[in-house]
Amino acid sequence: MAELVKQYSVFLENKPGLLAQVARQLAKAKINVLAMTMMDSSEHGVLRMVVHNGADAFRSAINALNLPTTETDVLLVDMPNKPGSLADVCGRLAEAHINISYAYCTTGAPGGRTNGIFKVADMKKAVKILSKKPSKHHEEKEKVRRTTSR
Repeated sequence: MAELVKQYSVFLENKPGLLAQVARQLAKAKINVLAMTMMDSSEHGVLRMVVHNGADAFRSAINALNLPTTETDVLLVDMPNKPGSLADVCGRLAEAHINISYAYCTTGAPGGRTNGIFKVADMKKAVKILSKKPSKHHEEKEKVRRTTSR
């Protein structure tokens, strides 16, 4: 299953304790983080996250810290936590000629579920493609690929 969700990017100075301050603020506001990634550059860090509680609660919590923030539409893809799940999603998007700008995933219990976050060129088409069951043709191609790569 794939759905369109908001991702929040928070721009942080590269200094000790700032990420902890953000995490404490989100905890205080009882905001549940579904997925996150942190990247750095020489000037600042970019904290990207998808949260469960929605835009208003997140904005209120982060505004209290006076940090620059942007919002972006991304795909939240529910996947089984097993080898090949990420390859399946990426393969289906590639077959539909949908470019992936960036992606990050959560981890889950083995045999459980995990979330993938994907920033893609055509969100509506990607939701449609990933909400369908994989075609027989796609499943056969994946089976051949796994057999020949051993």
